Order: sequence, then structure tokens, then C-alpha cells
Amino acid sequence: MSSLSTAILTGQPVPGSSLESDLRSLGFDVRLADEAGDAETLLAAVPADQRVAVVDARFVGHLHALRLGLTDPRFAASALPGAVSVQPEARRALTRAVAREGSASGGLAVATDNLAERLTAALDADGVAVFRPELGTLVAAVPADPQERNEVRQAVSAVDDEAVRLRSAVKARDGFFTTYCISPYSRYIARWCARRGLTPNQVTTASLLTALIAAGCAATGTRAGFVAAGLLLLFSFVLDCTDGQLARYSLQYSTLGAWLDATFDRAKEYAYYAGLALGAARGGDDVWALALGAMILQTCRHVVDFSFNEANHDATANTSPTAALSDKLDSVGWTVWVRRMIVLPIGERWAMIAVLTALTTPRITFYALLVGCAFAATYTTAGRVLRSLTRKARRTDRAAQALADLADSGPLVEPLVRLARGTVRIAAPVSAAVGGVLVVTSTLLWGAGWQTVLCAVGYVLLSALAVARPLKGALDWLVPPFFRAAEYLTVLVLAAKADVNGALPAAFGLVAAVAYHHYDTVYRIRGNAGAPPHWLVRAIGGHEGRTLLVTVLAALLTAAQFKVALTALAVAVALLVLVESIRFWVSSGAPAVHDEGEPA
Repeated sequence: MSSLSTAILTGQPVPGSSLESDLRSLGFDVRLADEAGDAETLLAAVPADQRVAVVDARFVGHLHALRLGLTDPRFAASALPGAVSVQPEARRALTRAVAREGSASGGLAVATDNLAERLTAALDADGVAVFRPELGTLVAAVPADPQERNEVRQAVSAVDDEAVRLRSAVKARDGFFTTYCISPYSRYIARWCARRGLTPNQVTTASLLTALIAAGCAATGTRAGFVAAGLLLLFSFVLDCTDGQLARYSLQYSTLGAWLDATFDRAKEYAYYAGLALGAARGGDDVWALALGAMILQTCRHVVDFSFNEANHDATANTSPTAALSDKLDSVGWTVWVRRMIVLPIGERWAMIAVLTALTTPRITFYALLVGCAFAATYTTAGRVLRSLTRKARRTDRAAQALADLADSGPLVEPLVRLARGTVRIAAPVSAAVGGVLVVTSTLLWGAGWQTVLCAVGYVLLSALAVARPLKGALDWLVPPFFRAAEYLTVLVLAAKADVNGALPAAFGLVAAVAYHHYDTVYRIRGNAGAPPHWLVRAIGGHEGRTLLVTVLAALLTAAQFKVALTALAVAVALLVLVESIRFWVSSGAPAVHDEGEPA
């Protein structure tokens, strides 16, 4: 952690205690305060932009317990028994609490009363959110007498905190392949990286570069290239697991890391799809439509997960018989792993892609991927629909706003929404589904024609009806996935029907750029930072504007011109969303949100 941290030890030091050296090993400059007045003086001397901790000198516990309680950068304030730590944003509250303690004690010695505990209680009373880490078998205590101190020291000796630290570096909930085939050794790679000063962001970047090299190998179209691509993709996934484990092992969380973590997994996977498609083309097989279809299916699966979770994030009375059955199944060991594997999470998915790439052809790889993801999407979506229909959840305004942000409605829908509020009531998911079916079916039937443009106009109108009222219905979380499927599939079908070399790769680029924008929206919402700025959504047209524009371009232009237009649109959207996204995620206002488990 940063060296700009100060720990104030309160009370008389205990002979033989390793507390001071432990705190220094964690990057704290240790100061001693014998009296409450001393603590107030020392606190005032610490620069306002530094972290500060107040620790009872009698504290006994594991070094990793201190690390978890005092150094996690994600929380403004955190505490352990006998210790409290605050970042600059919570310093004012701590200063007030210390001042009250100093006034109340009249400067009396604080060796026998736990000042840190009282300060923690004062922060709670002041409305400061104080994080208290789950310690499990780790020990953190303030013994009251020598006998209790000996007992606590024995308890510390009985538990290897380094072993606990290694175990806790691995996510508690993960897929079968990751849990049993990657994490048993990737955690040691994470420790190796930590001891050499490597950061999670560096490992994340290495994982991305490895995946891009894998995509390049796949693009050669040779058997040796495919084998190398499969092996490199697996190694990229090992590094992908390592970066998160390194962040948890060393508590190196950052806003930049949040952005990298949120985006690179998708960039790696979709770049690999493109590499496979290029490799197949070298062998005379055009699988760009399959590659784009796989990207669309995977993205829509994630949107289902994100929308469902946001809709129920803070819903009240949020129970159902289906959820109860799921909880019962979770108590039966083998069903947990079966259910985690059949949804084809990232570990199983990448392992399947890697093996099939090495042993078969890109076409077979994409067919298997499409079938597997389609089954997983059907399974998870059906379960969530059942849960939504059987639970009596009451959705909050926050949930409704999150769904509206995920819908990504643009300038065409905005004025229509005001008109639609006074019209006939149609269930939001019905409007979205009918609109999506209308525009996609028209592209299948007529391709590039004015009939399709007319149906796209109908899609715009139905989209406005879908979001005209707050999205608080039982199935309203389906609205964003329906919009995603409609927009992406329209681009796919029109590019395929253009039947000109380069149209599908251009469509792939456009969908990838728009999908990036949608993932960026998700991670901003998860971090309670709100949706991307309104000007950006308007500038890139919203889902309905882009869908209508693509149908108009297809009707007006020749196939070759349409390919150029798709390419130009892809570049424009990519530049806008990437520049704004990078600006936000490296800014001071970005949340340190980390993806603790891909839902699918």
C-alpha cells in the first residue's frame, strides 16, 4: 500500500509485542500517543490526504487481519477489534470523534480503555459506513490481562495466516474448471507476483496481450497456429484469474484496475472470435456470421444477468418458491457444480474454445459455442422468469432507473415517451419483444428495403411504449435484453444479406463497439456512478436510432457502400465511447468496482 499512511498507537506499548513492526511492514508510519490529548495532536499533524489508523497498543492478532482491517483502499473507513482506519474522505468524522474523546477524558491516560473501539462506535453514530472484514479463522483481539494475552497469542500461533491469505485470494464462488484446474496453482503465481512488486493491472495487461497473440495465432489459419492459439488462450485465462487473486492477496484495488477488469475479458474473448474468423477465411471458410452470432449471444446473456440483478438489487419481499428450491439444491454438493457448469461460465467456456480450436476447425468451435451458450441462456433465463413470476418483489425507483439506463434509449425515443405516457398501456417487455421481432423478422424477409425501414420505425415507436413508464413490473428486466438482441441481430442480418466481402467484419466491429458501451454502462451502474453522460447516449443515437440508421443505410446504399458505412459507423461509435470511458475510469470519480464473478 502507499507509504503515505500513519498509525497512532494509543496506550502504553506492551513488552514483546510485534505490533509496531507489523504496522510498519504494512506501510504505516507509527506514532505513539500515551494520552487522548496526544492522539488528537498527532492526528492533527497528519496531512489531510493521508490514510490514518488508530490502534490500541494491546492489540494481538494476525498480520493479515491488520492488512484486511486497515489497508483496503475500497472503503472510506474500516475497523477491527482495537483498530480503526480512515481514508481522507472520512478524516473529518474521525477528527471530531477524537476531539470529543479528548474533551471527555480531560487528557487522562488511555492505556486501559479502548480508544479505537470508542472511535469506531462514534463513526458509526456519525453515519460513516465502517467496513468490518470477515476474519474467519484469523485472530484480532485486545486482551484485558496477561493470561488472556497468552491465550490469544496461542490462538494466533495455531493459525497460519499466510495459508488463510492464499485461500482468501481465490473467489469464494467460481466455476468448476477455475476452482479445480486453475486456482490451485494460480494463487501461488499471484503470491510470486506480489513478492516481486507486480500489480494486478500489469497482470491484467499481460493477460490481454496473451489473448491478442492467441487471436493472432488463430488468424494464421494453420494447424500449428490453432494449437498455439488454444494453449495461449488457456494461459491468458490463468493470468486472468491471477490478476484478481493478486488484487485480493495484496489488497491492490484501484479505479484503473476496475476499468481494466470490467472491459478486458470481453475484449479478449471477442478479439479471439475475430481471430478464429480470420483464420477460417484463410482456409476458405467464411464463419464471420457465426463469430458475430456468438458475440451477440454472449453479450445478450450478460445483459440478462445484469438486468435481472439490477432489478432485484434492493427489491423488498424478494423471495419465491423457485429461489427456495435453488437454495435447497445448493445444499446438495454435486448439484452446485452441475448447475455452475451448465451455464458455461468463463472458465468452462474458454477451456472448450481452446480445446476445440486446437483439435477441430473454427466452424466446429463456433457451432459448439453457439449450442452451449444457447442452452445456458435458455436455462438461466427460464429460471429467472420463473423467479420473477413467483416472487412478490416490489421494485424501487433505483432499480427502475438502472433498467432505464441499461435500455440505452436515445434521441428518437425521448420525445415519443412523453406522448406515449397518455396512450394505451402495454406491458413493457411485450412492447420491447414485439418491436424486436418486427424489425428482425423484416430484415430476414426483405433485407435491405423500405419495408424494413418502415418496420424499424415501428420498432422505435414500440421502444418508446416500452420505457414510457417506470420499469417496475415483474418481467421488466427483460426490456434491455430485448433491445440488445433487436439491435445486434438487425446489424447481423443486414450485413449477411449484403453478401459483399467485408460487410460482416464491419458489422462485427460495430456490434463490438456498441457492446463495449453497454458493458461500460453496467459497470458504472454497479459502482453507483450512474449511467454514461446523456450527451454520449444521444451522440451515438441510442439503440433505436442506431437500428433505424442501419436499416436506412442498407436501403439507400449499394452493398459495397453499405460495408463502408458500417465501417465508418463502427469507428465513430468506438472512438466516442472509448474516449469517454477512458476519461471516466481514470478520473477521481470512478468507483473501485471489481468483477468478483462473471454471472455467465
